[in-house]
Order: sequence, then structure tokens, then C-alpha cells
Amino acid sequence: MRAGTGALILGLTLAIISRPLPSGAQQPAKVPRIGILGAGNPRVPLYVPFDQRLRELGYIEGQNFASEFRTAEGQPERLPELAAELVRLKVDLIFAAGSEATLRAARQATSTIPIVMVAVDYDSVALGYVASLARPGGSITGVVLNQLELAAKRLELLKQALPRVTRVAVLWDAISADQLKAAQAAAPSLGVRLQPLELRNPPYEFESAFRAAVGGRAGALLILASANLVRGSGRLAELATQRRLPSIAGNPIYAEAGILMSYGASLPDMFRRAAEYVDKILKGAKPADLPVEQPMRFEMVLNLKTAKALGLTLPQSILLRVDKVIQ
Repeated sequence: MRAGTGALILGLTLAIISRPLPSGAQQPAKVPRIGILGAGNPRVPLYVPFDQRLRELGYIEGQNFASEFRTAEGQPERLPELAAELVRLKVDLIFAAGSEATLRAARQATSTIPIVMVAVDYDSVALGYVASLARPGGSITGVVLNQLELAAKRLELLKQALPRVTRVAVLWDAISADQLKAAQAAAPSLGVRLQPLELRNPPYEFESAFRAAVGGRAGALLILASANLVRGSGRLAELATQRRLPSIAGNPIYAEAGILMSYGASLPDMFRRAAEYVDKILKGAKPADLPVEQPMRFEMVLNLKTAKALGLTLPQSILLRVDKVIQ
């Protein structure tokens, strides 16, 4: 009798446990996980607008989403292992911003997890990451910056600021080689001759390049866009001032460090728009169906302190274009 009763209780218990929950019962919601892969510190200021836009879209860390940060801390050779770690954590999406090495590591680690990119120093179409801007295909989409057009534009702005300059030195490396070609194509119509100065084997030694620029009687300097160059922005600004070479670059970090001018896309705006891609994908959109976007906002930053140190009086046409002045 006792054995029979025990068997009956056990059977009823198993039936209750295995019975489906009523249709009105709440199942625990799955919290999406975003993997953030970067070559530097993921908490640098550029990630602030990304986080802010996610909050505006209703994402609250620890409540309805989680993030996994993996940073190479300036050692790009670590990116593949960090990307692989994010894949092992089964993140729902990878955000890869910055250098091409970051996106390459993410793509090599997975062909199925969606990837949102912010490409700032490479051509994602030419390198085969997406089929086209309108129809990216595959698992990658995001926001890209075409540095080829901007290289020519920066040279044009440099000439406008310094009408008498006829010879411009150009700092370039393997990453920015295609930008050099774009600048060279634009130079004749602007009435300037370029003096290309190649940098090899990062971290770069800039002193010899500046000696060559001065020896070649360059009147100004164009710094092409490269992650390996931007890391030396402080030293470049110091040398440019010492050698009295008015310079222009793309990232505002340069102007903040002491370079005369910077002109480029608004990187904070690009990061905000990347957050919108994250939102769409987490809500079910496929990267292949989301066209890659290009920047709509561009900013020009002028370091007035540097202009005064160099004894420059800039034309009104340049001053009217400036979005931000560093005193």
C-alpha cells in the first residue's frame, strides 16, 4: 500500500513538472548580449554617444541587455583571440569599430553572428567585407567613411588656408596608400606639388620625415588618415609646431593635440548611428538587408593657439567654415 501510494505521488509530481505553463504565464525573457571589440580602450569618449543612443532607444545595461567588452589595448595582434572569445560567449551581435584589423578579426571569428562596423580608415567594399553599400549581403553592415574623397578635400582646405603654399609634404603609410593616390590626383588642379613621406614599421619614428619635409622646402603638411598615425598625434603636433609646418589631418584629436586644422566626418555621429543598427538587428533585421550608410555630418576644427604660434592670419573663407575653435 505504501509503495503504491509513493508511486502515485511521484507520478503526479512528474506530471506537474512536465506540464506546459498556462498561456498567460511569463517566461523569463532572454537578454541579448552585445560583444564590443576594439583595438584600444572601449571606454574612450567615442563610445559615449554609442551608449547614449542605445539608452535613448530603450536599452539599459543589466536590465534588458548585457555587453561584453574586449579590447586589444593597443596590441592589434590580440584581436583574433579576443574576437574568438566573444564568439565562445555566444554574443548576439559584435560591434567592431575603428581599424580594419578589428573588423577582420571579427569576420574571421564568425560567419553567422551579425557584425556592425564603424569603418574609418579602410574601404569595406574594396576589401570584400560587404558586396556593396546598398546591398551589403552576408552578416556585416554599419557606417563607413570614405577617406579617399576626404584626402583631396583636406588638401583643398589646406590650400585655401595657405594660398601661397606650392609644396605640401604628405605623411602616409600602408593603411593610407590609397588616400595618397587621391591627394596626388587632386594636387595639380590646386596648384601644389606633393612630397610623399612614407612611414614604415609602427610605432613610427617621425623626426626623419619632418627633416625631409623641411629639407624639401615644404610649406605645409597633410597627414593622411591611419590608426597608426593617430596614435602619434601628440608627437606630430609637437614636431609640426617646432618645424613651423601648418598641418591638416582628419581626426579632431590632432587639432586638440596642437595640429593647425582637422576636417572629417563627425565620429560621435557615426557611433550614434551604429547604435541604431544594433537596435534594428536585435529586433530581427538581417545585416544583409540593411544598407551601409555614409556620414552626413562633417566638422572642421581649428587650433587658434597654433595659428598664432605660427604667425598665421587665416582667410575669412576658412574661418567661416570652422565648427569648433580651440583657443
